[in-house]
Amino acid sequence: MPRIDLAAIEQTNRTGYPPEYADAVAGRWVRRLGPATGLSDFGISHVVLKPGAASSQRHWHEDEDEFLVMLSGEAMLIEEGSRTALHGGDMASFPKGDPNGHHLVNESGEDCAFLVVGRVPLGDAHYPDIDMQWVEGSYRRKNGSSF
Repeated sequence: MPRIDLAAIEQTNRTGYPPEYADAVAGRWVRRLGPATGLSDFGISHVVLKPGAASSQRHWHEDEDEFLVMLSGEAMLIEEGSRTALHGGDMASFPKGDPNGHHLVNESGEDCAFLVVGRVPLGDAHYPDIDMQWVEGSYRRKNGSSF
């Protein structure tokens, strides 16, 4: 397998979040490595967070395991009631079904980068801090109404 040329893979900061929740991830830049390298059984993304950016809204998945490897810089892992600094070389795992929502926030003055491995979730995702959930393939309010 040839070396992956990271610079040749599109880097985007698109999000599917409703506009009222999208600002948190405006400084998140993602390269989807799976499709670009022919992987189909799992996804892997290279993520750069600019200072002040979050990886996502704090969330947890009913049916997707996630695994993260910090490559460089520093980010704060925020979970229910805890904050843990992650540095280059640190790893974290988020088992499916564990209702302890998580996300990373770059509180430093420099970019940070990490890899996250998972798969496209088929089930629901929950966002405990905001009025949003992922249900049956779309973002909805917690009462089930559309944005």
